[in-house]
Amino acid sequence: MLEQIRSAIPGQFEELSLALLLGALGVILALVAHRIFFTILQRVAKSSESEADNVVVSSLARPTRWSMVALGIVLAARETPLLAEVWQRAAGFVMPALIGWIALAIMRALVKAMELHLDLDRADNVGARRRQTRLAIFSRIATFVIIFVTVGLMLLSIPGVRDVGVTLMASAGLAALAVGAAAQPALKALIAGLQMALTEPIRLDDVVVINGESGRIEDIRTTYVVVKLWDERRLIVPMSKFLEESFENWTRNSSELRGTVFIHLDPLAEISPIRAEFERQVEANPLWDKRVQKAQVTGTSAQSIEVRLLMSAADAASLFDLRCQIREGMLAWLRENQSGAIAFSRVERMPEAAVTKGGGLSE
Repeated sequence: MLEQIRSAIPGQFEELSLALLLGALGVILALVAHRIFFTILQRVAKSSESEADNVVVSSLARPTRWSMVALGIVLAARETPLLAEVWQRAAGFVMPALIGWIALAIMRALVKAMELHLDLDRADNVGARRRQTRLAIFSRIATFVIIFVTVGLMLLSIPGVRDVGVTLMASAGLAALAVGAAAQPALKALIAGLQMALTEPIRLDDVVVINGESGRIEDIRTTYVVVKLWDERRLIVPMSKFLEESFENWTRNSSELRGTVFIHLDPLAEISPIRAEFERQVEANPLWDKRVQKAQVTGTSAQSIEVRLLMSAADAASLFDLRCQIREGMLAWLRENQSGAIAFSRVERMPEAAVTKGGGLSE
């Protein structure tokens, strides 16, 4: 018995050494082949005028490197049974992970390449923001699906998990209810993301007013939306709120906006000089986009009149600054040129004879 063990040990060590040697050789050859191949690809991409080629090549470098390593081990496993047995046990877990990684890298590379063609610096960039929003939403949905499928395939390679899955499928009624209840939040978020991408109630960089707060859409995630407020705060809003409730979108069709400044004046104020000064100030302001300017009396009361100064600008930020500057300029002009036009309360003293006639005392 002892002689048999002694005679078997050298054979096992020889097979193990051969497996390690062939595996290391396969990994080295795979890394060398990957290095040569990607060096050629990088040179070709750099010689191209398109930046998208560089993005795709750099994104695929890491996952394909490990895939080449797996390929080298597979080729080496054909020459030694021990390495083939080890790889057969690990392949069901490693291969889905590598395939999912490559699919994820390809998807993200394509999204980045398409984002390079978006011109977001234009004044009216509604079309570019629409495509950017769709790319962001679809990429997150695709990421979720790829990771979900990859993890599922990796778990199915484990015998215990596969047996549990078969057992659950056997009791189809209860299993379907349990899986449906557990997957409801994820499926609801997935459907909401698709609905958001197709109907486009909001887009990235849209100016919205929700819950009384005004801000820009900074990010659209799978289950929530990040709104950047004017004071640098972030408002986290569930995606369902934008699909089921009302809100204001100031840049739905265009980034151009109109705004107003209200001035309350005395009823005896002369409107023509005020209108002329307003038009002069608006035309001299570089924030005005030369679309709309109008001064109108929109309300009256016993004590004052309401004058609405209407103006337009290319975007919400420019409009806010324009309104502030026009408001300050018009108030300064009124103080210097028509101080009597500023609304004030009148208190008139009744004649003494009228007071006596009404029953009052007179000296």
